[in-house]
Order: sequence, then structure tokens, then C-alpha cells
Amino acid sequence: MVNDLLNDVGPAFYERRDLRLKHPVAKKEMTNRLKNEAPAEIGGVAVGEVQTVDGVKYVMAEGSWLLIRPSGTEPVLRVYAEGRTSEMVEALLCYGEEIASSIT
Repeated sequence: MVNDLLNDVGPAFYERRDLRLKHPVAKKEMTNRLKNEAPAEIGGVAVGEVQTVDGVKYVMAEGSWLLIRPSGTEPVLRVYAEGRTSEMVEALLCYGEEIASSIT
């Protein structure tokens, strides 16, 4: 069944990183920042939609996505990415790392 699914929709790559911050951030403020300062593109691909159900999820025009969830209990951003190529997943995760390093 998995092979049939892969033949129908193609491969998918997924990775998660927990990015330690220099200091705690307010979850609501960080979520608002991520939503209000959403990028037009990541890795050369347009951001097609921004969802705010559980953190902030950038859904790319070609179906890849990046979810950034600020922790409510520790100074960490949890960053999840899924894409059709490992290169796209890496580009998404690098954007998450840029966000984490921009918090001063």
C-alpha cells in the first residue's frame, strides 16, 4: 500500500528540530509575529497560505509546509517541515533557524 501511495503522490520528506532560544518568549506574541511577518517565499517557493491552528504553519504553493510552534513551558521553538524533496525540507528548517536566531 505504501508503494502504491508513493507511486500516486510521490515521495515526502519530514524532519523536526527543537531550536533553543536565548530567552523565553511569550507564545501568543511569537505566534502573532510569525503570522504578521509571514514571508512571501521560502526556498524560492511562494507561501500560499498561513494557518494559525497550533502555532504558525506556512503552506507552500507546491504543498510543502513549515510549522513553527513556540513552547509554552521552555525557551524553545519546535520546527516541523515536510516537502517533496529533502532540499526543500532543509530550506524550510533553515528559515525556522533564522527565526530562532533573530530573537534577541
